[in-house]
Amino acid sequence: MSTDNLEFKGSDQYYLDPELGSIVNIALQMEKPLLLTGEAGTGKTQLAIQVAKALDMDIEILRCKSTIKGEEACYNQDTVLRLNDARFGAGDTGRVVDNFYDYVVWGPIGRAFRADRKRVLLLDEVDKTESDVQDNLLDILEDFEFTIREVNETIKADVKPVIIITSNAKRELSDPFLRRCFCHHIAFPTPDQMTEILKLHYPDTSPELMEAARDIFFDLRDRGFEKPPATSELINWVGALERLGEMPDPKNPPLTGVLLKRASDIQAYRGEEGPKRYL
Repeated sequence: MSTDNLEFKGSDQYYLDPELGSIVNIALQMEKPLLLTGEAGTGKTQLAIQVAKALDMDIEILRCKSTIKGEEACYNQDTVLRLNDARFGAGDTGRVVDNFYDYVVWGPIGRAFRADRKRVLLLDEVDKTESDVQDNLLDILEDFEFTIREVNETIKADVKPVIIITSNAKRELSDPFLRRCFCHHIAFPTPDQMTEILKLHYPDTSPELMEAARDIFFDLRDRGFEKPPATSELINWVGALERLGEMPDPKNPPLTGVLLKRASDIQAYRGEEGPKRYL
């Protein structure tokens, strides 16, 4: 697949502003890792999913965590199964104890690099990892290859995946990591942009309901809650309001438990405005 033909124009589920569209497509064409930053709920992960969907690619997702190692993102050896087969036999499974690759479990990076068709490789919330892991991962992603230590063999991608990396900025990323990526910060949508996002998800919903829900949503975000509601919460809330068949009252909005998730935020909201309905 020629990278010159790759272009993401948004989708029926994803609002793509021009600046984001430009950097996504130049990263696609130049085969550079794209690092997306922004608060939770701004659509970073969803962008990778929608790029894969729009360009008819499979997606491999590495959910990053503090304990992850670069090697396990590429492959793991199932040593327990190998020892079990060595002791009791592999039966009719076709596995051979002396064949290392019969016991390899490929991770998301390994699967993406070994694929014979271009895939999207998403490293989700990379800021949760340690800096040395980040640098290790980026060396692998920059060279599109990794070494299997046990047999001293290199796995190199014949078809380079589309690499999208997300960060919620919980921890600073290293300068070498940033230097090798194309970077874009997804700002929280403006009210007008939020309306366009809602229209994508609910094209038949009344404009009055969407506007009322949007205004209440932004009012809640401005109150300084520990976990302010994000775009995904608003999308779910509008869907819930549609099912309820009720126009939200700014003074007593229903189903606010769809928007506010932390107990401290719910209690603070109840204290500010008096008794509320939580379903």
